[in-house]
Amino acid sequence: MRITSKGQVTIPIEIRHKLGLLPDTEVEFVIDRDAVRLRKATQPTRLSRGKALVDHMRAKATRRITTDQIMRLTRG
Repeated sequence: MRITSKGQVTIPIEIRHKLGLLPDTEVEFVIDRDAVRLRKATQPTRLSRGKALVDHMRAKATRRITTDQIMRLTRG
């Protein structure tokens, strides 16, 4: 593996899948003597992917209906 001129490396897909490193996952680098560890950030600087999706979808309804009405619509 080589580091690009921009300081980038590609994390192999097997490792990304095994550790659940999805796009937009924040990571941090930890120096361990003469090595560097990459791990998921313990305190992300922005919203998690799931929280960002929920916040994006919140209050997007165009009509005001009750939960009972929604249940009737979804159950036919």
